[in-house]
Amino acid sequence: MKNIIYLLAIVFFASCETKVDIPLDTANPKLVIDATILWQKGTSGSTQKIKLTTTTDYYSSTIPVVSGATVTVTNSANTVFVFTETPNTGEYVCSSFVPVINENYTLNIQHAGQFYTATEKLLATPTIDSVEQNTIQGFGGNVIQVKFFFLDNGAEVNNYLIGIKNPADVATKYRAQKDEFFNGNQMFGLYSDKDLKPGDALYFSLQGISLRYYNYMSKMINISGSSGGSPFSTPPATLRGNIVNQTDESNYPLGYFHLSEIDTRNYIVN
Repeated sequence: MKNIIYLLAIVFFASCETKVDIPLDTANPKLVIDATILWQKGTSGSTQKIKLTTTTDYYSSTIPVVSGATVTVTNSANTVFVFTETPNTGEYVCSSFVPVINENYTLNIQHAGQFYTATEKLLATPTIDSVEQNTIQGFGGNVIQVKFFFLDNGAEVNNYLIGIKNPADVATKYRAQKDEFFNGNQMFGLYSDKDLKPGDALYFSLQGISLRYYNYMSKMINISGSSGGSPFSTPPATLRGNIVNQTDESNYPLGYFHLSEIDTRNYIVN
């Protein structure tokens, strides 16, 4: 009897390790546009990059890049900034971009007979003023908590994208935040992890964002957070950004055209 039980146990555990590939329907590839223009404080912001890829099937280990597109960004004075592809990479680079706070910019992309466009304003971002570290009592013992602070502009309604990167994490942790209850006051980004220890290097980032981008990123963060992924990986097909296919509106691309000033800070845990 014992031998039979052992045999059944072996069969059970062996079956649990069997790899099963479930056949999935593959939709037609969609264009994915990573068009985030960030002006780092203290720099000219002249070098910017836009990346074009397509969606692919679930089991693919590579993301197809899009070459041969025409990519430009135009400001309100009709100055055209041309983004030229680094050959066969899907990365389109401009080294003469001129960022101006509160300026409106229009993205134009032509590829495979389709014309895509979006317009967005480049928004200002507060300066990261200081960083504060505390130790709090957690369920498993003492936990290090780190905050970085910035002052909200009380004359405006503002929204922010806060990013905190710990090299030990798979991806940067993001949070979209409104100034609804902090208008004109000091605000902060918070990071806490039970495995955080002295000597760990953290990287903080702060962007001022539009309300529409706030709503978009809030959904992206919720979707990606359940699997521990990055909201800037290929977005799900159900989440539409602000980029419109002017040739065929039903064949919409994925991604978002976003511009912002950005402030960053490196911090070593002590």
